This record gives sequence, C-alpha cells and structure tokens, in this order.
Amino acid sequence: MDQHYHINVFWSKEDKVWIADVPDLKPCSAHGNTPAEAIAEVQVVIGLWLDFARERGHPIPEARYRPAIYAA
Repeated sequence: MDQHYHINVFWSKEDKVWIADVPDLKPCSAHGNTPAEAIAEVQVVIGLWLDFARERGHPIPEARYRPAIYAA
C-alpha cells in the first residue's frame, strides 16, 4: 500500500491556476482550475511518480512532510 503524502494546494496568481504540490516527492505537482481539480490531477501524478521510481529502482521517500500548523 502506498503511503499518504501531504499535498499543499495554493493559488498561483502568476499562472492563474490552483497548484497542488507534494513536498516529499520532488518534483511532483499538478494544476487545475479549482482546488479539487488540482488535487485530482496530482493524485494521478503521484501514482506515475511512484511507478517511475519503482521501475528504475529509485528509493521511495517516506511521507514525512507536515506543515507547521500540525507541529507540536
């Protein structure tokens, strides 16, 4: 089972789209016209990122990123 990676979602004023970024998987991001669309797109990209890494024997990073809001 794949780990659950944190997804940051933010509005890009420059690009005029919502960006979904996965800090633990560099580079792994996607965009959409809505936050939900950006998240759906990045979930596809996460799968592709992990498949590529496995096929090439690259290590799969652990899910470690936690935004400061969750820090104790």
